[in-house]
This record gives sequence, C-alpha cells and structure tokens, in this order.
Amino acid sequence: MTNKVVILGSTNVDQFLTVERYAKPGETLHVEKGQKSYGGGKGANQAIATARMGAETTFISKVGKDGLADFMFDDFKEAGMNIDYILESETEDTGQAFITVDAEGSNTIYVYGGANMAITPEDVDKAASKIKEADYIAAQLEVPVPAIIQAFKIAREAGVTTVLNPAPAEKLPEELLSLIDVIVPNEFEAEILSGIPVTDEKSMAQNADYFLDLGIKVVVITLGEQGTYYAVEGDSGLVKAYTVQTVDTTAAGDTFIGAFVSGFGVSKMNLVEAIDYANKAASLTVQKPGAQASIPLASEVDNI
Repeated sequence: MTNKVVILGSTNVDQFLTVERYAKPGETLHVEKGQKSYGGGKGANQAIATARMGAETTFISKVGKDGLADFMFDDFKEAGMNIDYILESETEDTGQAFITVDAEGSNTIYVYGGANMAITPEDVDKAASKIKEADYIAAQLEVPVPAIIQAFKIAREAGVTTVLNPAPAEKLPEELLSLIDVIVPNEFEAEILSGIPVTDEKSMAQNADYFLDLGIKVVVITLGEQGTYYAVEGDSGLVKAYTVQTVDTTAAGDTFIGAFVSGFGVSKMNLVEAIDYANKAASLTVQKPGAQASIPLASEVDNI
C-alpha cells in the first residue's frame, strides 16, 4: 500500500556556491570552487522526496520556456512522479534560487520566483481529478496563495488531507488557514505566523495551541538538531533527531515533508512513527551537498 500524494509548488534551478565563510558587507572573497547548477525549488524537492519514498506522486508546477529546467525532467521521471501538470509560462522565466553554503554547512538562499509566481487557480483546476483521488496534497509558499487556496478547496471537498509547509513564512489569509489540516513550519516560520518565539518546550506548546485554535488538526514544528515537536488535540511531544555530520542543510526540510506525507498512515504508521521516519530521511539529506541530489531513496532510509 502506498499513499497517493499531490505536491503543488515551485520548480527552481539552484545556482550553488560553496564558501569558507560569508563575506561581510562591502567585502570581496575568493572561492575555490565555481558555481554549479542543480535542480531545486521547494515544490520540486518535496515532490522528488515523496516519490523516492515510494508514494504515488503528482507534481503541479510551472516553468519558463527558456529551457533552464529541462535537465530536471530526467530526475522527475527517474523518481517516478507524474509530471503531466508541470506547465509552461508564456511570459515568465524559470524560477531560480541562489544558494551559498559555508564550511559549517549553513546556507543562505535568495529566490527569484519567475514562472512559479504565475501559477493560477485555473492551472490547479487542470489537475482537479488527481487532487480528488489523493490521500494528501502538500504545498509551500513559493507559489501564489490563491492557487494553494483553490487546490485545498478541491481537496477539502473530496476529503483529501491538506498539508501546508509555510515556507518562506508570511502572514496567511483566514481563507487559507481554514483549509489546512496539517501545518509543518520550522521554528522560525512558526514564530512569524504565531508571534511567539520558539525557545523551549513551553513555547513550542504555545505555538501549537495557536495553530490548533485556528482549527488545524495536526501541528508539526521541525527544530533541526533538536528534533521535531508535534501536537494534536490531547497529545503532544518531541521526537528526537538523528545525530550526523552535517555537510549541507539544503532540502532537509523538503525531504522531511516528502517522507512524512509518503509515510503517514501507510501500514498503520502513526504520527510519531511518520515523524521519526521523516527525521531519518532528513538526516541522510544533510550529509550530502545540493538539494535534489541529496534526497535519499526509501531503501536508504529503511536501512537506518
């Protein structure tokens, strides 16, 4: 048994630069390695992660006619995802992300939305049949909110569980909040949405209560090396992370989402088990450089 998952989100070409340290304002630094291009975008990352974890995956996205993302389609096909709903924009270029990673594995990311920001509710309607037959639909905030609202409306009417990864974080309209079943922010995104800094387990609980009071059924706050905090009505807790040598944190959160939605409910995998499975997957991702190239297969996760 496998979950059927629709991912609505961004497709970016990641322009990747490795540095010893970040330059200070006005400073120029030499780098030893030239810039490389990789497949990226939170939507594409999550779709690949979901597919590599074994879920039946459909990806809704948009690229430009510039051919920048052509090399990514081989990886999409190899992962086994349905790419029938990756559309071409008539007016916008393919989205890009400019990523710098330092010697400690920390990253900074600047994103140009491009064609991702041209996704419309009408584009989403083209994939309505796939949304209606899914177990989960997951989205991030690298595509326009009206498109997410339309997708979640279709899902809600069909009894499909909606999952929002509110990244990059921004204040959300009530219409969207009312359509979310599961929300998966990191600690910084949770603070932006709730106004409550995440500093300890008490503040994690306060954040979770904020989301639960909005009618969201499941709250999952990812905390990096500290693990993952979860809350549902009447239950909450902290699931430990796996201690590994971090090389690059890019796509770790996206891998978590993909593994989570692929595993939750499959073979009676409960919430805590799905989070632990997602933590395992993310722990593999951070040990390799790049975004999609670092996302593991289910067989690798199962061997931990």
